[in-house]
Amino acid sequence: MNIKDQIDKNKLPKHVAIIMDGNGRWAKKRGFTRVFGHRNGVKSVKEIVEATVELEITALTLYTFSTENWKRPKVEVNILMGILVNSLKKELTTFQENDVKLQSIGNIEKLPKNAKKELLEVIEKTKNNKGLTLTLALNYGSREEIINAVKNISKKIVNNELNIEEIDENTINSHLYTFTLPVVDFLIRTSGEKRISNFLLWQIAYAELYFTNVLWPDFRKKDFYEAILDYQSRERRFGKTSEQIYTGRK
Repeated sequence: MNIKDQIDKNKLPKHVAIIMDGNGRWAKKRGFTRVFGHRNGVKSVKEIVEATVELEITALTLYTFSTENWKRPKVEVNILMGILVNSLKKELTTFQENDVKLQSIGNIEKLPKNAKKELLEVIEKTKNNKGLTLTLALNYGSREEIINAVKNISKKIVNNELNIEEIDENTINSHLYTFTLPVVDFLIRTSGEKRISNFLLWQIAYAELYFTNVLWPDFRKKDFYEAILDYQSRERRFGKTSEQIYTGRK
């Protein structure tokens, strides 16, 4: 049986997040610079977006560029931004044909002007699409996101727009970059590293975590389907016991 046919369409995660790791190591193993790995990693992005659309998963969030990535050599950062611009231009038609809505999270004000311009144009042109919501985490850091949420909530308290006793999980959720998205059900990280790396720290509180040794440029639909099957093999209890899950008891 084809691996895709083994997937239970009734047990799919609504929101998958991916830390796309291993581009540099993939290139180094082949005797090339890190940039070669980044360029080939785009092929994996395209395949995984296609796979997510085919499975009719609601949301896919990709860790594209972190707040810490600015520490990399300037040449590499510039090339990464160029890859982003070119990819957005190439994929707009595909997004429209597949009803994909693009959005971003993070502080995009710090992006180069051409990257920000291209990103906002594609976001605007796809804003009414109703299929997959594809979110690019750009200049994103979860700690910074949480700090901003705390500041904005504090301002509302000072301005008597919010009572401190009213603050709950929904209050926090509504002040995060991801407030329009469902909670993350499944987090995938490629390349064998087993870290979260400041990615969606609040949002993955009950997510299933999946770590694979496959480097990102080699991660293809088959690998994604294997990850989804692994997700479907798990028992998600959310603090309950197995007996409560299967009997429906409180």
